[in-house]
Amino acid sequence: MARVPVVVSVKWLAEALASDSQKIRVIDSSWHLPMAKRNARKEYYQQHIPGAVFFDLDDCCDKTTDIPHNLPLSVQFEQYVGNLGVSNEHHVVVYDNNKNFGIFSSQRLWWMFRAFGHDQVSVLDGGLPKWLEADYGWTDDKELEEPQIFKATLRPELVKNFNEVASNLVDKKFQLVDARSAGRFNGTAPEPRPDIKPGHIPGSLNIPFPSIMDPKTKTLKSAKEMTKVFMEAGVDLSQPIVGSCGSGVTACCIALAAFICGKEDVSIYDGAWVEWYLKAKPEQRIQVN
Repeated sequence: MARVPVVVSVKWLAEALASDSQKIRVIDSSWHLPMAKRNARKEYYQQHIPGAVFFDLDDCCDKTTDIPHNLPLSVQFEQYVGNLGVSNEHHVVVYDNNKNFGIFSSQRLWWMFRAFGHDQVSVLDGGLPKWLEADYGWTDDKELEEPQIFKATLRPELVKNFNEVASNLVDKKFQLVDARSAGRFNGTAPEPRPDIKPGHIPGSLNIPFPSIMDPKTKTLKSAKEMTKVFMEAGVDLSQPIVGSCGSGVTACCIALAAFICGKEDVSIYDGAWVEWYLKAKPEQRIQVN
């Protein structure tokens, strides 16, 4: 199967759907922080790209833990996406609906598909807002796809857990890059979850996820521009990298940006700052006063 682009434009998607829609599965993977008071599923039913199905990050996840939307088991992912009409033969295009950033959560599902062995996945640059801006049309129809068989094979090298990140404080085997805002990272701005205080994991570096996007067009920067973002943050793209954030969603922006720059092996600390804050020793939670 031919390699697919990591990012596609709304023009590319419109033309692809017009020419051979059976090979493509479009998925709305919108998700919002609790403080946004938005219901992504409800918004999907009100307006989405024709043919798109909805993926709920808080539904297809590990429900045995209180850590938000951790990766589900392979069999759970298989069943969930299979019921959405996705097979291993499909080119999956993921998008979300956030006009403030262009992408906010779709990169999480992009990473999940890759973590479960499916490389035929692309992110729609600019998401639903850019699609609507180009006047390609939308629908509120409830999309019903025939269930498909999807086989998932976890790539453990793309996922890091608490113990591995804790060991890295001493071993320093990888660079930990946090995608939260500078305020949350430094401990000077509140976390969106009231029971979690801000700060960061010792030794981690900070690249706020909007840094990989053009603030005017709300689309992703070029590989050259992203390489500069990594360099200015002190991140060496030739060395191992692990992405983190609040709960593992915008952390995947680090993996996506690195992938665009040619580094395809960035893993994600799935539990992220929420898990670290709840499990780590107080001295392992850094705040800059």
